[in-house]
Amino acid sequence: MDVNPVGTTHRRKEPLATPIEKEELELQALPSTKTQPASSVDEEEGNAPLSKKDQANFALLVVLYLLQGVPVGLSFGSIPFMLKAHLSYSQIGIFSLSSWPYSLKLLWSPIVDAVYSPSIGRRKSWIIPIQLLTGCLFYWLGCHIDAIMDQEEHIPIYRLTASFLLTVFFCATQDVAVDGWALTLLSKESLSYASTAQTIGLNVGYFMSFTVFLALNSPEFSNKYLRSEPNELVGVLPLSTYMKFWAFMYFAVTAWLYFVKRESEPSQNPEEQLGIRDVYRTIWKICKLPHMKSFVFVLMMAKFGFICHEAVTSLKLVEKGFSKEDMALSVLLDFPLQIFFGYYAAKWSTGARPLMPWLYAFYGRLLFSALGMLVVAGYPQGQEVGYVYFCIIMASTVLSSFMSTVQFVSISAFMTSIADPVIGGTYMTLLNTFSNFGGTWPKFFVLKAVDYFTKSRCSVTNAQEQDFSCTSEAGNALCKDLDGTCLILQDGYYYAGSLCVIIGLALFLVYIRPVVRHLEKLPKRLWRLNSTD
Repeated sequence: MDVNPVGTTHRRKEPLATPIEKEELELQALPSTKTQPASSVDEEEGNAPLSKKDQANFALLVVLYLLQGVPVGLSFGSIPFMLKAHLSYSQIGIFSLSSWPYSLKLLWSPIVDAVYSPSIGRRKSWIIPIQLLTGCLFYWLGCHIDAIMDQEEHIPIYRLTASFLLTVFFCATQDVAVDGWALTLLSKESLSYASTAQTIGLNVGYFMSFTVFLALNSPEFSNKYLRSEPNELVGVLPLSTYMKFWAFMYFAVTAWLYFVKRESEPSQNPEEQLGIRDVYRTIWKICKLPHMKSFVFVLMMAKFGFICHEAVTSLKLVEKGFSKEDMALSVLLDFPLQIFFGYYAAKWSTGARPLMPWLYAFYGRLLFSALGMLVVAGYPQGQEVGYVYFCIIMASTVLSSFMSTVQFVSISAFMTSIADPVIGGTYMTLLNTFSNFGGTWPKFFVLKAVDYFTKSRCSVTNAQEQDFSCTSEAGNALCKDLDGTCLILQDGYYYAGSLCVIIGLALFLVYIRPVVRHLEKLPKRLWRLNSTD
């Protein structure tokens, strides 16, 4: 999750995400060494071991990125799974809006980079207050979250969404500042380890809030492995306790940063010295390049075909009875394989046609989006999930992840090759913003579409002796109050999923594939700002 402020250069990393949020967390950063002219010195620095003088700063970066991963793991991972038992897909769609700040950081990243207090430090001027605000918000949520989540029939989804949107906004802003600080915290010979710190910190924080938290929050897991006497209501780690713990961690790290850690003087990189207006003018000039409009449209629409699979399939499996802990475990097992695939995908994306693997993987992602619906349809309803079916889910997750990773590396290589090296950071940030937002904006509408196409009926009639739908939260709550059962007559997931795959395939064949092949052949000078000046 690396939308860098002006003057920071992008680094390659592999943030891990749930199937719901995978793509926008994957396409957050690109290799910094390729956004600017390469040199033999840079290559030597990239291979240098981490020096002893940088080990403490490396550990600090890991901690700072970990603090970002904790709220992201809750917002992108655990909370949607916990809400699904009580809310409709339309309301989950509303909550998905809380992830938007990570896809829109470009809008305020120049401000974070340009406005600061010299007495405190360029990056600490933002990190310290943002972490204090995040800690206060986490503590407030920790005091109220259990009461909010316990309102099973009437969860205040708008208040919950606003709270987590503000939390993610704080994390996104901190991410901008930490990304910039990483380039001055480490010495030149250890600079390549910034992406390693980022990968470790984000993934550890994310999995603590997703895989580990869901397991410890589960009564079934706690009773089976951690308790001598069972409790069927709560696990050993309530959400309120978890959030309060991290609130105090935010306060502790912030106090150490303020009283102990000193920040070095700002660098004099020309791109970093651009004013706020200059940055926004540069962004506008990039958007007006002759072929950029076509590329932006591709970035904004390319993920539409897979969005239902990645946003809904895992929730649908949980709805049918697949445990949240097993779903989190499948994502955890996918992590090392994703790194393995990324290595080979990088090899395939070299050469004159870096987008060729992206085109092939597009077919694969559409295929597994369709197969995902078959996996859901074949769920052993009313039975224990056997080893074979669990392996099918794992295989589907891993292969879909493989296709996603190939596309990620391929599009990364292309973006790196076309970026104007004079303004590499701004150029890459802009491209990543469009790509990330292309995986964010359709989710709300797709989740709404699942409920729109769903037809249901409560097994009992209302006070007027009439049948009524139980798809919405109000209808479902009324059905439960009447001791009825919600009967699904038509599952909108299959209709929304099929529509996404069909539209995605049509877009690919009619527009995306020919445009991508054309853009790939253009000379690099046509992507440079000075070519039109």
